[in-house]
This record gives sequence, structure tokens and C-alpha cells, in this order.
Amino acid sequence: MKMGPQNSALLNWVEQTGNRLPHPATLFFFATLIVMVLSQIAALLGWQVSKNVTDSDGVQQQVEVVAIGLLDSDGLWWVLNSMVDNFMSFPPLGLVLVAMLGIGVAERSGLIAALLQVSANKTPPALLTPMVFFLGIMSSMALDAGYVVLPPLAAALYLALGRSPLVGIAIAFAGVSAGFSANLFITAIDPMMAGFSQASAQLIDERYLVSATANWWFMIASTFMLTLVGWWVTARWVEPRLATTPYESSFSNDATASNLESGNDTQRGLRWAMIALGTALVIIIALIFIPGAPLHGVGNRFERWIEAMVPLILIFFLLPGIAYGFGACTLKSEKDIARLMGETMASLGPYIVLAFFAAQFIAFFKYSNLGEMSAIVGGQALAQASFAPELLIVAFIFVVMAGNLFIGSASAKFAFFAPVFIPMFMQVGISPELTQVAYRIGDSVTNVITPLNPYMVIVLAFMQRYAPKAGIGTLVAMMLPYAIAFAVIWTVMIVVWMLVGIPLGPEGGLWYNR
Repeated sequence: MKMGPQNSALLNWVEQTGNRLPHPATLFFFATLIVMVLSQIAALLGWQVSKNVTDSDGVQQQVEVVAIGLLDSDGLWWVLNSMVDNFMSFPPLGLVLVAMLGIGVAERSGLIAALLQVSANKTPPALLTPMVFFLGIMSSMALDAGYVVLPPLAAALYLALGRSPLVGIAIAFAGVSAGFSANLFITAIDPMMAGFSQASAQLIDERYLVSATANWWFMIASTFMLTLVGWWVTARWVEPRLATTPYESSFSNDATASNLESGNDTQRGLRWAMIALGTALVIIIALIFIPGAPLHGVGNRFERWIEAMVPLILIFFLLPGIAYGFGACTLKSEKDIARLMGETMASLGPYIVLAFFAAQFIAFFKYSNLGEMSAIVGGQALAQASFAPELLIVAFIFVVMAGNLFIGSASAKFAFFAPVFIPMFMQVGISPELTQVAYRIGDSVTNVITPLNPYMVIVLAFMQRYAPKAGIGTLVAMMLPYAIAFAVIWTVMIVVWMLVGIPLGPEGGLWYNR
């Protein structure tokens, strides 16, 4: 399990190569320019493909799809005229911004950190490893909070029990990062992914909708599976190896020490938050099951409560976050609530910039017909090759794992992969929801070994408090068993899931009926 010279050289090459890549927004800008050039070349060459469509009477007929150039007069006019609409109608944009208003208040008021802290403190020592891992996975509800809160907290807990604090950091990092896509609840990542998947699926089927709950059942099962696998990997490889690694136990962190204590303000805040959450939950359940209530019945396509999931995420995080803030005295007035929301939106500035360029790329890809034509040609090739859907999904997972070593942003990678693979896989009957869940697996498992993970530097800093000579190679060697085990077990799990035929979640079918 030790990092040799060859592995270190490979890691350095990956790090240097990844650092040479432009910003994701710049990549999308150049990708959009490439689409414009290719569309014009395809239009001049008269590229067209045939596809079968079914009219309103159920009669199937063949139609020709032709390339539309974006560099002639009409194409450039469309580019300029539609640029604002492309951005404003980009599905992931509004979904993420609305959900993050509530999540941001819960995180910045201190509620998420307090829940992690109290849960870890009340865990029996024998169950500390699975509990820290479970908390790490669940911390994705607050996106980045787990990276900052849980590793130092876990290190202090393990140190207090006479165990290596490096083990606590490894477990916390593995849960937060490698298990990022899993959760028992719908998080901000679900509507964001659904938005990208829906925009990509509509390159083939303009009426296709992807629900934020589409992967829910699979991610619930993944939460428990990853917790058990992480526990086993820790006991079998990580902790025995780190037991022989020297560490400094004299380090004192007042902030971490204070995190391990729950004062009266924190306890009162948590009580108020639970009351607010319970009240909201009772009201929402009543609105779902009472006939004639706003959330009862079927909406435009899915159940109403499913279609309203993003506003419900806002409510379920916002109300407990506000209640905790006033109970714990981290909020003084309604002005503080607006301030926390403003800070959350400010932190999403890079995402909004990325969304603008990603929106143009997907819209240009769709309008030029290159997306649909590529999907038809690729889908026909896959159909003729007769590859099993399970093999395609496994191959896609490994493609995403490799891509994650060079592009750290989950949304940036999916914005690249989704418009290509989702329509292509739809041509052979694989649903957008299944392609999406395969992407989430591949994107998660290698998070802990890619130097392009921006939080790896933070985790390394936590390690160096106890092991000052630790470097990036030390961290990667420590996390590699988790990445390998998760990649194997999680891939086997999705293949078995496909073979059994279990839906991935509410409105999350495995197959696309052409």
C-alpha cells in the first residue's frame, strides 16, 4: 500500500496535467466555439441522418435530421438573440439557486455543524468508525460543510480514544468525498444533476422530464452499502497500516476542542430546529395525503410532491436553520437571515458563471442538431455492436473515473458528459436516470485520490497537524483502498440493480422506451 517512485511520478504527472487545464468556464467557451465551427462544416457538407418518429396517430415514419450552421447570417443572429434565454431557461440554474437558499441558511447558522458534532459525540467507541463514515456521507446535505467540520472533529475523537487521529481523518474524508453522491435524503446535487440530465435528454425527446428524486432509492441503499464497505476497508487495511505511522498527539486546537462541547445555546438551538422540522414535516405530509390539498395527486407528469421537491428542500432546510440560529443566538434578527442568503448566493458566483457557458454549449449543441445527430449515429453503432447495457454502464463509470482525475468540478464534468452520453444511451434503451446514476458513481469514488479536488489541500493541512511530514502522496496512499473498494463494490451494485430491475427512485426508471 506504499507509494513507490513510479506511482509518485504518475501522481505528479496527473497533478501537473490537470493544473494546465483552463478554468471549466473557459473549457465550455472553447467547446461552444468548436460546436459553431463543426455545425457550419456539417451544414456545408449537407450532413443529415434518418430517424424514426411516431405521430399522434401512432404511425411510425422516417424523417431526416439536418445540420444547422451557426456561423452563417441566420445562425449568428440566433446565437445573439437566444443567448439570454439560453441562460435563463437553463434547468440546473434555478433549481440549485432555490435549493441553496435553504441549505445555505442551515449551514451558515451552524445547524449542520452542530448536528455532526452531537451525533459523533453520542456514538459508542465500538461504532465510531461506521458513525463517522455515515455522518460524512450525510454531510453532503450541506455540500462543503463536511470537509471543514468532520475531519478535525473525527481526528480529535479518535485521539481521545487512544487511536490514530489520521484514521479519523481518513474515514471522514472518505465518507464526505468518496461517498458524496449517496445520501438518505434529497440534496442539492439531485436537482442539479436532474437539470443537466433533462436538458440532455431533450436533445432526443423534447417532452422528457427528469425528477430530482430519480436516483433516491439507489442512493439510500448506497448510503448503507458504502458505510459497511468503508468500515471493512478501515478495519482491514487503513487502521492497521496507520497504527504503525507515528503522529504527534501534543497538537491542541481550541476550535476543535470547543466543537466537542455542546453548550446551552447549541442544545437550545437544536431543540428549536427539531421542533421546526417536525412541524414542517407534519404539515407537508398532510398536504400530500389529504385529498384536494396542494401536494395531493399528480402534477404535470409526476406526483405533485415530487415536482415540488426543490421548494420542499428549501423549506426543510430553511425553517430548521432559522430556528436553530435564533435558539443558538447565531441569528439576531431577520436581517441576519437575508445576510446568510446573500452570502450563500455570493459563494455560488463561480457556479453561475459556469452555468452561463454550459447553458450556451448545450443550447448550441441542440439547435445545430449536432447533439441529436451524434446521438442517433452513436446509438445506431451501439445497437449494431449489441453491447449489453450493463457493459456500457460499467465502461461509462470508468470513463468518468478517469475524467475526474483531470476535471475536479462534478457539475462541469457532467455538463460535458451528459449531452453526449445521455442521448447516445437513450438510443439503445438506457434511461437518462440510469446514465446519471452511473456518472455519480464514477465521479464520487476517485474524489479522494485526485489532486484536483480543491478540498484535498484542506484535508492535507489537517493531517499535517498530527504528521507534519505528510504530503500529497501520503494522503493518496491512505485513501487509495477506499477508492478501489468503492469503485468495485458500487459498480457491482449498479449492475445487480439493473439485472434485478429495481427502479432507481420515484420516477427513476432504468430503461428508455423509444
